[in-house]
Formats: sequence, structure tokens, C-alpha cells
Amino acid sequence: MDLQSRLEALIAPSLDAMGYELVRVQLQGKQRLTLQIMADRKDGVMMAVDDCADISRSVSALLDVEDPISAAYTLEVSSPGIDRPLTRAKDFAAWAGFEAKMESCQPIDGRKRFRGKLLGLDETGAHVRLAVETGEVSIPLADVRGAKLVLTDELIAATVKDQEE
Repeated sequence: MDLQSRLEALIAPSLDAMGYELVRVQLQGKQRLTLQIMADRKDGVMMAVDDCADISRSVSALLDVEDPISAAYTLEVSSPGIDRPLTRAKDFAAWAGFEAKMESCQPIDGRKRFRGKLLGLDETGAHVRLAVETGEVSIPLADVRGAKLVLTDELIAATVKDQEE
């Protein structure tokens, strides 16, 4: 199991017990390592600074005991934000209808990078559908290297509306 998977397996149950969902764990940097943890509240309420602080304290204690990272690092805990990364199958379904940028590990029709309207998952749940300028593209979920929502007025309005309800 690679370090990324080990960190996810270590952190996710703790966050789950606290009422959060793990969105992404990412170890970045070469000289100065940063362990970035993004989480959402399970109840759908927008993350607050106190939520991040609670997660940081819990995860810090867990990482101190387990010590999965041999080098010094900085722990950074945040919410995914409005233009959030799409990392889980449910993210592609939940954010269908909004503009997204995606990168595939394998070329599809000679391209690896796409931008367009997210159409969700196909009926099998194995492919992400995206409406691009040349039509529709279907990217195997397992081949998605990276994906994130694009900050648009439509996305901002929908996010604000969700928080008001």
C-alpha cells in the first residue's frame, strides 16, 4: 500500500467518527512537506475554522502515534472550497450540471485535459461524462488524474443558495 493510501486509510475513520467526510489527502512538496487534508461536514453545513481546528487536533494526535511520514511536515486542514476538487464517485454525481476541469491518465481522442459541463457518471458508475466543445466525452473513473469545479457565477449562486436553506 502506498503512502497516500495508508494516510487515507488512517485518517478517514477518525474523521468519519467526528462527523466529517474525507475529501482528499495530499502530501506536497520536496524540501518542505505539507500534508493537506480536505474534509466536508456530513450534515452538509459549510465548514468553519473550528471544524478545521478540531480535525487538525485529532489528526495530529493520530499521526503522532502512527508516525507514517518519516520526514518533518506541516499539517494543513481545510474545506474543499467552492471550486472544489472532485475526488470521489459521489462528487461527480452531486456536482453534475456545473463546469469542471478534468485530466485523464490516458489520452481520449488524443487529449488528456478537458473542460466542460459535468454530466455525472454513466449508468454503470464507471465513467465520468463531460460535455465539451466537440461533444460528449466519457472518461473512465479509474483514469481520472485530477478534476475540479470551475468557479463560475452559476456555481457561486448555487452554493450560496444551498447555505441559505
